[in-house]
Formats: sequence, structure tokens, C-alpha cells
Amino acid sequence: MGFFSKIKKLWQKESSPPETAPRTARDEPASVAAAHPDDQQWKIRLRKSLALAEPRLSVWLEHLLQGIDKKGEPLWERLSFLLEALEVPDSEARKFVSSFSAWLDDMGYVHLEEFRSELQYRMALALDLEDEEDERDRLFLKLSQGLSKTKDQLSRRIDQLLSTSSKYDDAFWEELEEILIMADVGYQTTSELLARLRPSVANLEQGDPQKFKELLMQEMAAVFPTPPKKISPPPPEVLLIIGVNGVGKTTTIAKLAYRYRMKGKKVLVVAGDTFRAAAIEQLGIWSRRTGSGFFARDRGADPASVAYEALDRAAAENYETVLVDTAGRLHTKVDLMQELKKIKSVMAKKMPGAPHKTILVLDATTGQNALSQTELFGKEINIDEIIMTKLDGTAKGGVIASIALQYKIPITFIGLGEKMEDLRPFDGQSFAKALLG
Repeated sequence: MGFFSKIKKLWQKESSPPETAPRTARDEPASVAAAHPDDQQWKIRLRKSLALAEPRLSVWLEHLLQGIDKKGEPLWERLSFLLEALEVPDSEARKFVSSFSAWLDDMGYVHLEEFRSELQYRMALALDLEDEEDERDRLFLKLSQGLSKTKDQLSRRIDQLLSTSSKYDDAFWEELEEILIMADVGYQTTSELLARLRPSVANLEQGDPQKFKELLMQEMAAVFPTPPKKISPPPPEVLLIIGVNGVGKTTTIAKLAYRYRMKGKKVLVVAGDTFRAAAIEQLGIWSRRTGSGFFARDRGADPASVAYEALDRAAAENYETVLVDTAGRLHTKVDLMQELKKIKSVMAKKMPGAPHKTILVLDATTGQNALSQTELFGKEINIDEIIMTKLDGTAKGGVIASIALQYKIPITFIGLGEKMEDLRPFDGQSFAKALLG
């Protein structure tokens, strides 16, 4: 029995038997939403409405947030009530509510429309519901919106080609090749993708564009390697974050820290970029906002020494996850690449196996430059995973397929905006569907 089913069964035991089919929050009487927090009857009415509701986090929040338009005591009462109903331990529930309140204060959010989606994201992570259908649907919608520029460049032109072509001849394949290359899928990747697609299309009747696009989606989804299953090391797990200037590395670290914190991990953020005082300051601010520990030394300190000392602190204070920032180095600077190797070597001597993951952050808006960065970093440093940022602001999102196919490095997360909720796990099937569907 799934999480939602268990909770619904629990609620129905404590509520009146449902007399009608499941209803949405919009069907509930206003009196349920408008009840004063001091009136204990609101809890009874709300529990009944939740028991009748469709078991989805978004629907529960519709009920919970009726009559709430900003942060404040009524919101904290409602959240505490929901977490109690979900059998979250009292200490964890109080911690969730207090940290969310502090987060809103820090971010300057007051009105519900400013933070509602972030609240749902926090709860999905805290309750381990990110893989539930409701959250998958929400992610797909966000992915589709984020890829709108790339989709307009790619899908619209493919639709046009299919509508005007009478057969899958050489002219058709040449134009399709041009469309893919223009979306920054790249020549090599496009050639391989079409070579895979041609046999599948050979027996396809002309005039079935939907089936053609389905086959293209399948082939595109197949180019993305699945991250290998690994047994997590004894804590702390150390992640080294690398990439060139301007790719969004600092905010990506903040979003990763946020995800781990919401999943209950004790996180230490390490300011390994000692060349820029602003980088240290910015990471410190985000560490505080996400409730993470922070380790830094003065500007100009040796980055390898900073990483070494940070591992000492992580072990002494029982941190479970360590995120190590590095300078936004130009991949053509040999001395800086050597420094990166030194950081990895020093950490490995201090803690065998560290860093457990080396993650390259790439900016999708740079198109084929992201491909060259992957190649040059990969020659010097073993890359375990890739995070692709700024997919929401580019028509060049096709480069993500090119990187996956050529370098066989798993893409684990994608950035779809500036908010904490906008760093999401990558799924090849969803990407292909959002791009071409």
C-alpha cells in the first residue's frame, strides 16, 4: 500500500464515512476554510474534507490553504495539523514549520502566490513523495514550460516538415537533420540519432506524423544513460562541484543543499572558490537560508587546504553530505585544472573514496560550448555526473542529447529557473516527451 493510500485509510478511520465521491477543494464549504484557528472544530471539518479528497499532495494543499493568503499563524496551524495527520514526529513537524517560516522571512516572501509552489516542493521532498504521480505531473509541466524556447525551435519545425512531406525521402531526412542541428543537437549526434530512426520508420505509412514523433521520442530518450546504482558510502558523502565561470554553479550548490536538507540530511557547504570574496559571501548566505553548515577561509587561501580542513569538520560534527565549491575556472587554464586535481588528491588522502562524486555544471544557453567544456574537463578530471542549468532560457536545449550520446555521462539534474524548486531530477523519457510531444 502506497503512502497516500495509507494516510487516506488513517483519515477515514477518524472521520465520518464518505457519503459522496471524492471532491476537490473548490467543492468544500467556505466555512471549512474560514474557521478560526482557535476553533477546534476546524480540525474536525478539515480532516473530514481531506479524507474525502483525492489522495494527492496538491489536492490536500488546496484544502489546507483555503482562506490563507499570506504567511502567519493560521498557516503554521494548518501545516502543523497536516504534518500531525501524516504521522510526522512532532519534533520533525515543528522543525519543518519553523524552518519554512525562517525561509520566508529570509526570502522576503509574504503572500501565498509567492511561495505556494515552493511549499509543495518542500513537502514532497520532506515526505519522500517526489516520485508520486502528482509530483511527476508537476515536474513534466514545469519541464514543458522550461523547454518552450527549444521546443518552439524544434517541435514546431518538425510538425511543419511532417505536414508538408509526401514521403520519407532523402530531402525529408536532410531537412530533419538541419532542424536537429539548428536546435544544437549537433552533427554527430544528429547523424547517429537519424541512423537509429530510419529503420523504425521504414515501414511507417506516410501521413502518420504522431507515430513518427513517437518513434523519434523513443530514440531521443534512449540516448540518455541511466546513472548506475551505487551503495552510498558511510557519511559524509562528498560531492565536488566543478564548472566554468557563469554557469550558475553557486546557485546550483544552494539548490542541491536545499534538496538534501529537505530530505533530512545534515549538509556542509564548503567555499572552495577562494579567488572571489563575493563567491564566499554568497555561499554563506545560501547556506544559512537552506539551514546548512558552512566552512570557509579567507580569500586567497589554498583551495586544497580548505577542502582538507572541511573534511575534518564534517567528520567531527557528523555531517552526512558535503558540497565542495570550486573556482569557476576556465577549462583552458592548465594551472587551474592542475589545482582541481590537487583538491581531489588531497581529499582522497584525507578520506579514501572522496570525492564520491564529481559533478560538472553546464549552462545550456552556451550550446555547443557546453559540449567542448565536457570534453576538456573530461580529459583532465573523471566526471561522474552532469547538471545542466538554464534550460528555461534557451533554444539550444538539444545540446543535452549531444552531451549524453557522445560522452555517456549521466545527466542527473536540470535547472529550469531561479527558485529552489527549479533544480529537478532529469529523466530522458520526460525530456523527450516535453520536447517533441
